[in-house]
Amino acid sequence: MIKQWKKLCTLLCALGALQGVGQAHAEIVVGQVAPLSGVLAETGKDMVLGAKIYFDHINASGGVNGQKIKHVVRDDGYDVEKTVALTRELIDKDNAHVLFGYAGTGNVGKLLELDVLGKAGIALVAPYTGAVSLREPYNPSIFHVRASYADETKAMVNHFVTNGVRRIAVFYQNDPFGEAGLAGVNKALEPHNIKLVAAASYPKNTTDVAAAVKTILAAKPQAICMISVNKSTAEFVKQYKATGNMPFFFNISVVNPDAMAAHTSAETIRGMGITQVVPSPFSSSSRLTAEYQTLLKKYGGKDARPSYTSFEEFIGAKVLVEGLKQAKSIQREAIVDALEGLGKLDLGGFQVTFGKGRRAGSSYVGISVVGANAKLIH
Repeated sequence: MIKQWKKLCTLLCALGALQGVGQAHAEIVVGQVAPLSGVLAETGKDMVLGAKIYFDHINASGGVNGQKIKHVVRDDGYDVEKTVALTRELIDKDNAHVLFGYAGTGNVGKLLELDVLGKAGIALVAPYTGAVSLREPYNPSIFHVRASYADETKAMVNHFVTNGVRRIAVFYQNDPFGEAGLAGVNKALEPHNIKLVAAASYPKNTTDVAAAVKTILAAKPQAICMISVNKSTAEFVKQYKATGNMPFFFNISVVNPDAMAAHTSAETIRGMGITQVVPSPFSSSSRLTAEYQTLLKKYGGKDARPSYTSFEEFIGAKVLVEGLKQAKSIQREAIVDALEGLGKLDLGGFQVTFGKGRRAGSSYVGISVVGANAKLIH
């Protein structure tokens, strides 16, 4: 009797172990490190929101091939060292199958420098950065959904030149993100034989812009290209306009009018141009935007409002889910292969294309202007 009891216990333990293995793979772990605190907190929260509403929708619909998505989010405060530490934690402790929606050129660049993604054989989908340095030389681990900063700054410069503007300055964040944008502006100016009249930076994670205002003001530009985030942009425009000078201010897609207005005022940022890397999330003219708006109302919470940032990461989440659907397994390498094999993908009014040797899914750039009450005019 005792021997039989021991055998039964052994069998039950074995079954429990097998069940544990099954449970470990019952969910697809999507790891996201985002700036939920610090100067980029508003952006980070929108990034997470855009992914969350689509993952919630997929889970409510039965998951991906019967498996639910577990969206694990960590806050790096836009700090490079925290990004690296938290990514290693997601890979080693949370056993993430894929990474998603990181922010910061320097932050993602550090992951590449340390080969964190390559060593783990894991994909990073839809990072919130358009730096060319993360695309060239080609890196197989990162699947970009947005256009590059070079694409955005080229659109900016072409807009200026078309309108007879030749005295151009650059205000930029003093880090790889800002330097990438500055390089993009300089490259875009070359075919027009135009040189910048001034370039001035500010320290990352600050609003210390006074020195940059002074430097650029002295050059008397007609237009200022800004490669900066919400609070620093708002502070720069506020201080610059206080001098009585009104050049054309133009930033890239990383800024949000509501967040900038909250730091200064809607009237201060009125007239600012912003390049955009996805279509307007405020229109319901496409299946994609209509779906986004519907799911935002359903899963975003009562205070959720459409934004370019959450829409961009919503698109990124759709790309990731399509890859997961086609993956032969949820092993990291299989997910990389499936994402590469997506080819040309129409998401309902917005196309991305991936393939062998191709990780930049889109080069779409549009232009918007901040109107009254911080509303965008397209």
